[in-house]
Amino acid sequence: MQPRLKGVTVAVLGGDAREVILAGSLADAGCCVRTAGLALDDQRIVSCPDIAGALEGAQAVILPVPGVNDRGELYSAFSDRPLVLRGELLSILPAGTPVLVGVAGKTLAGMVNERGLRLIEVMKKDEVAILNSIPSAEGAIQLAMENSDITIHGSKSLVLGFGRTGMTLARKLKALDSRTAVAARNPVQRARAVEMGMEAVDFSTLETEVPGADFLFNTVPAPVIDRGVLARVSPAALIIDLASPPGGTDFKEAGRLGIKAILAPGLPGRVAPLTAGRILAEAVPRILAEELALR
Repeated sequence: MQPRLKGVTVAVLGGDAREVILAGSLADAGCCVRTAGLALDDQRIVSCPDIAGALEGAQAVILPVPGVNDRGELYSAFSDRPLVLRGELLSILPAGTPVLVGVAGKTLAGMVNERGLRLIEVMKKDEVAILNSIPSAEGAIQLAMENSDITIHGSKSLVLGFGRTGMTLARKLKALDSRTAVAARNPVQRARAVEMGMEAVDFSTLETEVPGADFLFNTVPAPVIDRGVLARVSPAALIIDLASPPGGTDFKEAGRLGIKAILAPGLPGRVAPLTAGRILAEAVPRILAEELALR
C-alpha cells in the first residue's frame, strides 16, 4: 500500500544511484520532487540548478546517505562542482520540517537543530539498517577476495563489532567456511555469536586474538584497531574497515607496519546501488509519511 504523499513537495539534494531510485519512488507516490545535483531522466521530477531552488516550497528534505562532510559539502556523485549546504539555506524551511539523511555528522546535526528542523537518521532504523547490512557484508567479502591471495574458505576471519552489519557479515563469512571469530563488548552479543557457532571474545583480549587472523573486518566507529593491536597483526593480514570515516583503524600505523588496510564505508552504494536504492525506496516514503503526519 502506497503511503499518502500525493502533492507533497520533497527536495532531494545530492546523492548517487540510490537517490535516483528513491526520487522515482517518491514521484510514483505522487510527490512533487525537486532535485539538486542529481542526474535524472524523469519528466515528473524538477531538476534545479542549485540547492536554494530545490528547497523552495519543500515540505521535506532528503539528503544523501553519507550526508555532508565537515565543510558542509553534500555527497553528490553526479555533480561536477561541490554542493554546499549552509545553515542560511535551511532557514528557508519552516520549523519542524523533516530532514532525512543516512547518518548525520556533527556539522549537519548542528545546522538542522539550530533551525528547529526534525532530523531523521534513516540508517539508524532497523527496517533499513538490517537490509542494508546485506550489500555491506557482500561488498566487504568482495573486497577481501579482490585484495588477498587466499580464499575465504579455510581462512581465519575476525569481525569487530556484532551489530547489524557485523552479524550479517560474520554469518556470511562462516557460510563460506571461514573460521570466524567475533569481538564484542556486549556479553549478550558474544553469547549470540557462540550460539551461531563462532568464537567470541571481548575487546579487552583483542591483542591476543589478532595474530592468527587472515582478515580483520571492523564495523565499530571508534579507534579499536590501534597501535597496540596492529603490533600483533600479521603483516600478511588484510584489514577492511567498514566504519564511517575516519574508521576505527590507525591507518598511518598500519602503513608504517606494512599491513594493508582499506577504509570502505558506504559499500552498498558502490557495489549494489540498485539493491540499496530499492531498500530506500521501500522504507523512506513510509518514514516520510509518518513524519509528516506528526506535524
